[in-house]
Amino acid sequence: MKSITNCFCLSKAKQAAGFDNHAILASETAFNVNEVEALHSLFEQLSCSIIDDGRIHKEEFLLALFNCSSTKNLLAERLFTLFDLKKNGVIEFGEFVRTLNIFHPDTAAQDKIEFAFKLYDLRHTGYIEREELKEMVVATLRESELSLSEDDVEAIVDKTLQEADLNGDGRIDLEEWKELVAKYPSLTKNMTLPHLRLVDHHDSHFSAQQAEPNDTLISCSNHREITLAFPNFVMETEVVDSELVC
Repeated sequence: MKSITNCFCLSKAKQAAGFDNHAILASETAFNVNEVEALHSLFEQLSCSIIDDGRIHKEEFLLALFNCSSTKNLLAERLFTLFDLKKNGVIEFGEFVRTLNIFHPDTAAQDKIEFAFKLYDLRHTGYIEREELKEMVVATLRESELSLSEDDVEAIVDKTLQEADLNGDGRIDLEEWKELVAKYPSLTKNMTLPHLRLVDHHDSHFSAQQAEPNDTLISCSNHREITLAFPNFVMETEVVDSELVC
């Protein structure tokens, strides 16, 4: 990921638009106040990488997660949409923290499962349609720089629906998705970022691991898991002890 350091200065930080009190955010999430403080420092770095207005725009989101600001990327588009809770085209600090909370190790598994379902529900119908599943398979393979034939992609999609579509209506609803995850827990393993709990306040650092190859039936052998493949990204902040709330 492209390093973003020149625009960050905690001592002169501006309150972002839609700024939420750190203590309130800590009370609403699994983060403690010090971790919210560190996330605020990170947010400031990301939100001034292109447009310095205290909010993360889609181009900045793409730059941070995928090292690009304009390339069409379905995974990035879906993640941005889910972070943008107010649906106003930008990510404010409260949205940033509340959505990252989904990936916290202490967040309930149910919340992670539902978030992953929303990632696939591209058209917001409450179902994962066959075509949506195929789009996400293709997008994940592309992001992994892997190439499969059309027949192989169709086989993955067909096998997934055969396993998950319990009522035979040709799509996956939330309850069917929960059943699938219960059978294959690895489907949501990338919904947990362990380092979100282990923020080092001297040199805060956390990273999301690349998805490992998945051996379940809805992936091809030696290929990245086709469920939520949260992209690898490294976030560094510079919050020293004197600037933290104890």
